[in-house]
Amino acid sequence: MAKGKTVTIEQVGSPTRRPDVQRQTLIGLGLNKLHRTSTLEDTPAVRGMIAKVAHLVRVVEEA
Repeated sequence: MAKGKTVTIEQVGSPTRRPDVQRQTLIGLGLNKLHRTSTLEDTPAVRGMIAKVAHLVRVVEEA
């Protein structure tokens, strides 16, 4: 992937009554409350974290 690419994600689901590992993944992505957004570098590690909690987040834009 090209250097400098970013991905913006928004939390749309609550981690309440979810496994603790999913809550920790959201924190790792910089999210902790509903409708918060976080812009991160688009790396395979970040994409893997997004895939792990795909039911709790949505990708807002890709730049």
